[in-house]
Amino acid sequence: MKLSDPVSSLKGVGPQIQQKLGVLRIETLQDLIFYFPRKYEDYSTIVTSDQLRPGQKATLKATLGQVKGRYVRRGMHITEAVATDVKGSIKLVWFNQPYRVAGIKTGQEYLISGDFALSRGRMNMVNPSLELNSNFPLHSARIISIYKETAGLKSAALRKLVDQVRPLIDRLPETLPEDMLEQNDLISFSRAVEIIHYPESMQQLETARRRFGFEELVGVMIASELNKRQFKTESGVTIPFNESLVKEFVANLPFPLTSAQRKVAWKIFMDMEAKEPMNRLVEGDVGSGKTLVAVMAAIVALDAGYQVAMMAPTEILARQHFVNVASLVKGKSTELLLGSMKAAEKKRAHQRIAAGESRFIIGTHALITDKVAMDNLGLVIIDEQHRFGVKQRKFLQSKAGKMPHVLSMTATPIPRTLALTIYGELDISIIDELPPGRSPIVTQIVSPNSRTEMYSVAHAQLAAGHQVFVVCPLIEESDTINVASVDKIYNELSKKVFKGHVVSLLHGKMPNDEKESIMARFIAKEIDVLVSTTVIEVGVDVPNATVMIIEGSERFGLAQLHQLRGRVGRGRSQGFCFLVMSDSKTPPKRLQAMEYTTDGFKLAELDLDIRGPGAIYGISQSGQLDLRFANIADHSLVSGARKVAVEFVATKQRLDSFPVLKKRVQRYRSITNLN
Repeated sequence: MKLSDPVSSLKGVGPQIQQKLGVLRIETLQDLIFYFPRKYEDYSTIVTSDQLRPGQKATLKATLGQVKGRYVRRGMHITEAVATDVKGSIKLVWFNQPYRVAGIKTGQEYLISGDFALSRGRMNMVNPSLELNSNFPLHSARIISIYKETAGLKSAALRKLVDQVRPLIDRLPETLPEDMLEQNDLISFSRAVEIIHYPESMQQLETARRRFGFEELVGVMIASELNKRQFKTESGVTIPFNESLVKEFVANLPFPLTSAQRKVAWKIFMDMEAKEPMNRLVEGDVGSGKTLVAVMAAIVALDAGYQVAMMAPTEILARQHFVNVASLVKGKSTELLLGSMKAAEKKRAHQRIAAGESRFIIGTHALITDKVAMDNLGLVIIDEQHRFGVKQRKFLQSKAGKMPHVLSMTATPIPRTLALTIYGELDISIIDELPPGRSPIVTQIVSPNSRTEMYSVAHAQLAAGHQVFVVCPLIEESDTINVASVDKIYNELSKKVFKGHVVSLLHGKMPNDEKESIMARFIAKEIDVLVSTTVIEVGVDVPNATVMIIEGSERFGLAQLHQLRGRVGRGRSQGFCFLVMSDSKTPPKRLQAMEYTTDGFKLAELDLDIRGPGAIYGISQSGQLDLRFANIADHSLVSGARKVAVEFVATKQRLDSFPVLKKRVQRYRSITNLN
C-alpha cells in the first residue's frame, strides 16, 4: 500500500463509491489521509442508563433486544430496539434505516452513541450510532470525526476508509526541520495527522491543530521574509530629505503635528533617502492624521522632480483627498482621475499625466488602467491598501521606470499578530495619537423601542448647527432578516422624526454623479441628516457631523463599527455614536466593547478573537493564504513562527529538503504583497 495508490485499491471501494469520493476530490490514498475532519462530536463519556440526561451527548454500553421495524405513513420506516445495561433500559429509535433490523445482533453488547432527547413524548435515543464493543471503536465511545460528506457517502463510511490507510500515516515524512519542532515544543507531522483523525481528548486535538497552524504560519513568514529581502535588492529612486521645505510646510499648518506624526514622517523620509525602495504601511486610528503624513512625503518627492500617485478605494474618498491635497500643496500641479469621468475629460487627464504636466495624481482604480502612463513616478501612496488586490497594487508600481517608494495607509487597526502574518514583508509604523482637542466619542447601545433619548440628542445637535449620519445595513426590506432597510428608515426620518430638516438618502446603487452630489451637499452643510449604507464607512471627513446612528448594529463587525463611529467627532465638538439593535436581546460582546473603549487597536484584537482574520478582512490575504488551523490570536505561536522563519532565511537553509514546505512557500510568495 502506497500513498499514490488509487482509492479503488481499498476494501469496499467499487466504481460507485470511487465516483462519490471523486466528488470530494479524494482520488488517492494520500488524498484520503489529508481529507481532515471538519468538526468533532464528543461521545467519549460512557454512562449507565440511569445517568442519561436530556440534551446529553453520551455513549451507553448495553445489550440490544426487542428489535422490530415497521412502515408508517408516507413510506417512512421506523426501527425500534431496547438497550439494557446493569441500571435499566432505554428505547432506541431510527428513522428510515430499515437495514438496522437485520444488522443488529440481539444479545450482544454494543457501544451506543447519540443524543438523549425527548421524541414523541418519550425520552429515548434517536438515530444513535451502533458498534459492537471492541478495543478500538470508530463510531462510538470516543471523540468522533465528522467529515464533509456527499450524497451516499457519510462520515461513518469515510471513517472506515481512513482506518484502512492508518498504517500509512505512521510512514509520513516530516515536513519541518527538527529544530523548529524542538524550539516550539511541537509534535511530529505524522503524529499530528493521526490525532486529527483519532483524537483521544480535546486537549490532544489542540496539539495537532497547533502543529498544523505553526506550519501554515512558518510558510507564510518564510515567504514574506524572502519577498522582503528580494524587494530590498531592487534598484529604487533616492529622494533626498529637504529639511527646509518640510519645516516651511509644517509652519504653515493651522495646527501642530502630534509627536506620533513627527516620528512616522521621519521614518518615511529616511526610507525615501535610502537606495532600496520603501515599502511601509502606516497604521493609524480614524482621525489620527495619516493623510497629512503622506502629503509631507509627497511634497519632498515632488520637490525632487518625481511624480506622486495616490490611490483610494472609492470615488468619494478620492475626491476628498484631492480637495485636501490641493489645499496643502499649493503651487503643485494636482490631477484627479476617476472611472466615472467623461471620456474626453479622462483623455485630457491622461495626456497631462503622461506629459508630466500633472505631478500629484489622485484617483481610484482608474489609475491602474493601461491608458495611464506616468512620467518619472517616484512615490506611490495607497489608501486603505487592503481594499486593493495584490495585482492591482503591483500594476500601479509597474508604471514607474524604477521601483518606486510605496507608502500604504490603513485606518483599520491591525492586531500585531495579524500584521506579522499578513503584512510580514512591510515595515510598519503606527500613528497612535490623536490631534489635541478631540473628546472621546460618547457611545451608547440603544434598544429598538428606546429611541426617545437618542433622537433628543440628535435634535439638540441639529439645533446647534451640527449634522447627523444614519447608517443602515440593507438597501431594501428583507423577509428573512429583521433589519429595517435604508429606504424605510429614510421615509420614517424624513416624514416624522426629522420633519422640517433636510434629510437625504445615499446608497451604493445610485449613479456615481448623484452620490458625489449628495456627499458634496452634506459637506457643504446643505443637508442636515444623511441616511446611508456603509458607502460612507471609510475616510469621509465631515467635521461638522457630530451624531452617528447605526441601525441593525449587531450585523456589523467591530472594525466596521469603529470606522463608522470615526465619521463623527472629527472637529472640536463632542461626538455621539448610537448602536441601535434590531431586537431587545442581550447585546453581543462587540457592541458592549464599543461602549467601553474608543481604542481601535484594543477593538481590533477583540475582533480577531471573536471573528478571525478572514471575517475582518473579507476576501483579503487571509482567505487566499488558506490558514485553516493557524490561530492568529495566539501571540506565542505567531512570534515563534516568525522567529524560526527569519532564522531559516538568514542561515540560508534549503527549502529543497522539505518539499511540502517549499510548495507552500512558493504559493504564498506568489500571492502576497510584493511578488
